[in-house]
Amino acid sequence: MIAFPRTALAQELVAALQGKALLGDAHNGLFLAAPRRTGKSTFLQGDLRPALQAAGVVVVYVDLWADARRDPGALIAEAIARALEPQLGLVARTARKAGLDKVKLGGLEVDTSKIGKIDGLTLTDALRLLHEHAGQPVALIIDEAQHALTSEAGEAAMTALKSARDQLNQPGQVNLMLVMSGSDRDKLLRLVNTAGAPFYGSQIQRMPPLGLDFIAHVAALIEAQRPDLKPVNQALLQQAFEVFGHRPQFFMAALGQVLSPLAALNGRFEPALLQAAEQQQAQDEAQMESDYLGLKPTEQAVLWRMLEQGPRFRPYDAEALRFYRDKVGHPVNAAQAQRALEALRQRMPALVWKSARGEYALEDAAMHRWYEKRSQAKQWPPAPPQGLLPLEDD
Repeated sequence: MIAFPRTALAQELVAALQGKALLGDAHNGLFLAAPRRTGKSTFLQGDLRPALQAAGVVVVYVDLWADARRDPGALIAEAIARALEPQLGLVARTARKAGLDKVKLGGLEVDTSKIGKIDGLTLTDALRLLHEHAGQPVALIIDEAQHALTSEAGEAAMTALKSARDQLNQPGQVNLMLVMSGSDRDKLLRLVNTAGAPFYGSQIQRMPPLGLDFIAHVAALIEAQRPDLKPVNQALLQQAFEVFGHRPQFFMAALGQVLSPLAALNGRFEPALLQAAEQQQAQDEAQMESDYLGLKPTEQAVLWRMLEQGPRFRPYDAEALRFYRDKVGHPVNAAQAQRALEALRQRMPALVWKSARGEYALEDAAMHRWYEKRSQAKQWPPAPPQGLLPLEDD
């Protein structure tokens, strides 16, 4: 993967988080949505974090998908604890080396191993302590923040962070900046779109994908290394990048293959790159079709309903049960629908995501785009190959 700094975007977001933007609410929390593998995490770690640090901000970064087996609430607390430790000072470190479990700092008794736990320092106190001892504002970047909603501790951590924001920030003075990113806008919305949501009232921003400046950068690199390919057709490169879903990893991998001496390519490389993108897209869609056709009828009906309804999906209401009945040809009760949902969750990889509150969504938002494309082409639902009998419910 080539380095492509997005300095201007990072600087704009730093100003917004500091409350310096004329319009916007980023100083109360910045919520960024971008599809998987489009460079979101790379930007947060490689561009936004250094830009915040250069502006005199202590940055705490945590990826809630770094270890899917760990509770997201614990991951958040531990990230804050790790950032707090260097700020504890010589006295605290000496005490810890001497075997003391707890130390007094700023009038608070601190046990960094218990930050965010019931018997330890609260997240608000930990963040306040971090801010006061660093003498700088604090930015907490939580990547894949929607994963916090999958556990009660994660939900509690989000509520605590909202409280910390309200306590630490004053009019004209932003001491705690919160950045929440997600690869699925529908899931991220659950942090902001209901009265009971931790950050009710905040807005989800779509992170802009890499654009023409990225393509120009890649073209310049190609021309510098392969002068025989001048001029590179940037329009075809951009078209291929869009077909790849603006995913730089797949784009650069395909580019490396078509430019390889082993490719034995005749003619220009740009059409071959576009063909590789179209093949990748076809493979992705074929895999989703195979996954769908491999489901039992009730599972297909439930997944179909989720694809059609999106964030409006309610699994057990009268309309949903009527929909399932129409699709499978016999009545489906709430218990049967729930078993189908659990089966979709237990698949490897999982097709369905569930929050701690019992809300459901598709695990991969790309399935929505596949469904919409098929529906617009009047090719929905997928039909099993000729001669292959569909699966039956138990």
